[in-house]
Amino acid sequence: MDPNSLNAIKGAAGAGGGGFDLAVGYDGSPRINVYTWSSGFGTKYADPSTVPIDTVLGVAFSPDGADIAMADYGSAFVNVYPWSSGFGTRYADPSTKAASNGRGVAFSPDGADIAVAGVTHSPYLWVYPWSSGFGTKYADPSTLPGPGYGNPAFSPDGTVLVLGHNYTPYISAYPWSSGFGTRYANPSTLPTGYSTAAAFSPDGTVLAVSHYTSPYVTAYPWSSGFGTKYADPSTLPVGNSHDVAWSPDGADLAVVHWSSPYVSVYAWSSGFGAKYADPSTLPTGMGRQVAWSPDGADIAVVHSTSPYISVYPWSSGFGTKYADPSSALPNSRCLAFSPG
Repeated sequence: MDPNSLNAIKGAAGAGGGGFDLAVGYDGSPRINVYTWSSGFGTKYADPSTVPIDTVLGVAFSPDGADIAMADYGSAFVNVYPWSSGFGTRYADPSTKAASNGRGVAFSPDGADIAVAGVTHSPYLWVYPWSSGFGTKYADPSTLPGPGYGNPAFSPDGTVLVLGHNYTPYISAYPWSSGFGTRYANPSTLPTGYSTAAAFSPDGTVLAVSHYTSPYVTAYPWSSGFGTKYADPSTLPVGNSHDVAWSPDGADLAVVHWSSPYVSVYAWSSGFGAKYADPSTLPTGMGRQVAWSPDGADIAVVHSTSPYISVYPWSSGFGTKYADPSSALPNSRCLAFSPG
C-alpha cells in the first residue's frame, strides 16, 4: 500500500484503529463470526442465513468490502456472501466447484478474480472471474502447484499469483493476467520445508514465505521472478511457522508459529531488522494466522487455545492486549479485517 493511501485510511479511521470489521473463522456452527472493530471488539453481526457446512480455514473480504469469502473443509469448499454491515444471501456455487477441501481464499487487488486453495485433490488452486458471482473457472496452470495449506496471494498490482505448498519447491509463482502464465523459475534457495503462507510486501518488491523447518521464514526480492534470498533474521521464529503478514506501510513483518511466544514481528528495511519485544500478554497457544488492521494500528492473531484470538494495538511494538470478545469464540482458524 502506498503512503498516501495509508494516510487516507488512517485519517478516515482515526487514531488507534477503527471503522473496520473483523471476521474470524472457526470449528463448529455457524463457523464464522464478524465483529465491528474500533480499538476493540464491538457488536457481533448476525450469522449468515446459510452457514458454511464445515470448518472455515480461510476468510477474505473483497477489496471494496462488498463481499466476504470463506474457504471451508466441507463439500462447498468456498462460500461467498454480499457484505454490507452484515451478511447478504450466499452467492451460488461456481459451475465448476473446487474439488478439494478448501484451505485458503483471496481476491485479486481489483476484485475481478477470486482464488481458492485446497489440499486433497489436484489442481490444488482454482481461480474464477468474479463479478457479484462466480464466472467460468480459468484453465489450470500448465505446471501445477502442490497441495495449498494457506491463502493464495496476489501481488499488489495483480500481475502475479503465488501459493505455498507442501511439496518441493514449496512455493509456486505464476504471472497472472485473466489466466495463468508460465510458472516462474524456482528460487535458487528454496524454503526449507512445506510452505504455509506467502505474502508480498505492499510495494510488491519482496515476497515472504512462512514454512516448516528452520529458519521458518524466508524472504526474497521480487522483480518478475525470485531474487537472491535475504539473510535470515538474527532471532528466528520459534518452531514451524503458519502465517506471515506485512504491515500496511511495509515497515514490519509478522510471523506466527508453533511455540511460545507464538508471534514474532520484525522491523523490515531491505532485510530483516531486529525482532520487536514480545507482547506482555502472549497468545495462549500455537499461532495460526495473523492480520494487520488496514491502518496498521492493530495486529490480530488467531491461535489454538482459548480465547483463540488476541488483538493488540501496534505502534512500533505491541501495546496492551485488547479485551476478548464478549462471547467466547470456538477453536479459531483464520481471520481478516475488512478494508474499512
